[in-house]
Amino acid sequence: MDGSVKVTGTPALQLRSVRRVYGFGSAATTALDDVHLTVPSGRFVSLIGPSGCGKSTLLRLVAGLEQPDLGEVSVHGVTPAQACAAKMIGLVPQSPALLPWLSVLRNVTLPQKINRGAGRRRERIADFAERRTAVPDMEELLVKAGLGDALHKLPAQLSGGMRQRAAIVRAFGLRPDVLVMDEPFSALDEFTRESLQDQLLDLWEELRTTVLFVTHSVSEAVRLSDTVVVMAPNPGRIVESIDVDLPRPRGERLFGERRFHEYEDLVRERLRRAWHSEAA
Repeated sequence: MDGSVKVTGTPALQLRSVRRVYGFGSAATTALDDVHLTVPSGRFVSLIGPSGCGKSTLLRLVAGLEQPDLGEVSVHGVTPAQACAAKMIGLVPQSPALLPWLSVLRNVTLPQKINRGAGRRRERIADFAERRTAVPDMEELLVKAGLGDALHKLPAQLSGGMRQRAAIVRAFGLRPDVLVMDEPFSALDEFTRESLQDQLLDLWEELRTTVLFVTHSVSEAVRLSDTVVVMAPNPGRIVESIDVDLPRPRGERLFGERRFHEYEDLVRERLRRAWHSEAA
């Protein structure tokens, strides 16, 4: 199934005929099969589907953490490995993974001090040199994320939501061209989750990084995304891409709008259809 949308120029992400298999022989499991996905620069795209449909596998392929068995994955026209070497990819995992002995400010500034040759690699990649790659003011980003009073605190002194917020700022701080996020809010309560959605949208609206976001929440996918990509399992595959035509910015008032709930219903219906096709 093709998850592409109309793109002009080099897309931020492109997957062509991607297949990923774990194990061998009769014990082999096909995590992804014949996956096509094209994401234009600056779009916020969510992947949603039941457990085992390959969402996190697809994310790891884009992040360069795994290699496809068949097919191609490209980030702005280069391989994920090349993109990682140029600091074009940022990763926000489910767990914040902050270094416990460093303050919040030192945690979020540390990646800027590693692999200083990445900027030269960015300049050699087509289309990327035109993008704004200046190092942002990390204190300013932390303040915008509601962490102004926590700059010099250790991670152990923060709540779970604050630690995840710091991890998001750390990823945005590199000004990555593509940010991949693997259910970053899944362990949080609903109120904290919605608060962090607000913070994420504020940062994204300002920096316009391309985001590939994995979630199990229909409401979260609709609120955050330009496009919701619905996946199905056995084997993992894309079954539909739904463009979300809702105005931005998307604050709390969105939850009371009829069109928001219509999109929720549409995504749920497509998810049910994916389940029924698997059972058949």
